[in-house]
Amino acid sequence: MAVANPAAPPLAALEVRRTLPASRERVFEAWTKAAALSRWFAPSNYYEVVVLDLDLRVGGSYRIELKHIGGARHFAVGTYREVTPPERLVFSWRWETDDTMPDTRVSVDFHPRGEGTEVVLTHEHFATEAQRESHGQGWAGCLSRLEAVVE
Repeated sequence: MAVANPAAPPLAALEVRRTLPASRERVFEAWTKAAALSRWFAPSNYYEVVVLDLDLRVGGSYRIELKHIGGARHFAVGTYREVTPPERLVFSWRWETDDTMPDTRVSVDFHPRGEGTEVVLTHEHFATEAQRESHGQGWAGCLSRLEAVVE
């Protein structure tokens, strides 16, 4: 597993915000129910999402497969660190088959905004700027797909 240079300053956390036209409870459920996750949890429509494990409790794990139409398969894995319905989720994140990526941390906060919900996703502890940038693009795509699901 690659280790970041300990002398290098830590990378800034990635933050993605999106206000969605749905209640906080509905948006939180879209993050925490396998059937809902399978409809949006990928950066584009070129992926099929298969939720293989979803143990939504502190210490529980998840494993989600993203199957690209070109044949590539990716597995996102991690452990839930905080589950506070419908306000906040915190979980570890890594790609199961990527030895260059350390365990990272994702926090998702759900803020009521009128009749909608602002989702604030913070992803931190990347080893490289390239990992941070690619995940920024991926999360932006995911949240666009989530918006279509909760409308």
